[in-house]
Amino acid sequence: MPPTYLIVAQILVAIALIATVLFQLHGGGLGGIFGQTDSVYRSRRGVEKTLLRLTIVLGVVFIIFAVLIVMSS
Repeated sequence: MPPTYLIVAQILVAIALIATVLFQLHGGGLGGIFGQTDSVYRSRRGVEKTLLRLTIVLGVVFIIFAVLIVMSS
């Protein structure tokens, strides 16, 4: 059985990852699905760029915790 602190840490990272993804989808709208060019080819600035980087970091940390949990069991 893996240590409890790893499981709790992974749950907290998963919640944070879900929150960052949901915050990114806030301004997206349905335009990108139907091919509107203004939403497809725009660059990320400010908070969007920070959320993107935070999502990448949280995803990597989530995978690391998953590997650690599998290795410890």
